[in-house]
Amino acid sequence: MVSVVDKKSPIEKDSLCRKGGAVPRIMMGNQVQDRQLDSELRTVIDADAREKLINWQELWRYRDLFYFLIWRDVKTRYAQSVLGIGWAIIQPVFSMVIFTIVFGNLAKVSSDGVPYAIFSYAALVPWTYFSSALSGATNSLVGSSSMITKVYFPRLVLPIAPVFGKLIDFGIAMVILAGFMFYFKIAPTIWALFLPYLVLLMILAASGIGMWLTAMSVQYRDIRYAMNLVITLLMYAAPVVYPASSVPENWRMIYAINPMVGVIEGFRASLLGTTAMPWDFILVGTISAMVFFFSGLIYFRRTEKIFADVV
Repeated sequence: MVSVVDKKSPIEKDSLCRKGGAVPRIMMGNQVQDRQLDSELRTVIDADAREKLINWQELWRYRDLFYFLIWRDVKTRYAQSVLGIGWAIIQPVFSMVIFTIVFGNLAKVSSDGVPYAIFSYAALVPWTYFSSALSGATNSLVGSSSMITKVYFPRLVLPIAPVFGKLIDFGIAMVILAGFMFYFKIAPTIWALFLPYLVLLMILAASGIGMWLTAMSVQYRDIRYAMNLVITLLMYAAPVVYPASSVPENWRMIYAINPMVGVIEGFRASLLGTTAMPWDFILVGTISAMVFFFSGLIYFRRTEKIFADVV
């Protein structure tokens, strides 16, 4: 009986296994024992699959990475902070106090028959989510450059993760809004059942615009520095500190192209009963949010191939 020991290095053996080959372990007479690598362990990057607008199967395989990015976003935002997640309460509440003093008391801006404090806070809850989600999505690619240049994963998870991560702060702010409604003795209307659709609308808007801006920020770093100005301009282009009823009638449909117009007015109408549900704003906002989302997705996927080279 003759024994032959394979002298290939472990690296050579691993290379053969990855190619689907066999590595001889021990040869005893005419009997050969081989070890085959299961084909399911091989990762194949299919060019056709990558050309899909959204590869749902691939996103599902990388769901753990998606959960990790959301957790990282929440953890890094409040790590080593004295108040921690309390900042999710302080930011919209302090903005409400300032807006109430400046616009409610000094400028005497109309609040559609409800106290200006809750009038502004009902708008600040969705707006704070939108602005923070948009900022997080815009900085996602440049902030994760070390990951992009080292390993393959669906890049789409990077701008989408902060959009979903900011929903935690949004949920906390909604609880505070419920407390204000109880304090001011304001009951929600039946249209409050429509709130999940408005939440979906602002998620689509933040994701779509975020994909546009984050893909552009890889090549044009000025976008990162201009974000504060852009968000401020967008806030005054939405009915945050003033009611949409103050906009002239002939400008209302153009004004409603901003998806957050329908979301904010929908929040006020359904929770505070300030006006009837603004179905015209919501319809136009839905169309514009879908246009932003799918056009942003197309642009993101087309520029995805250069991210690792430019970032």
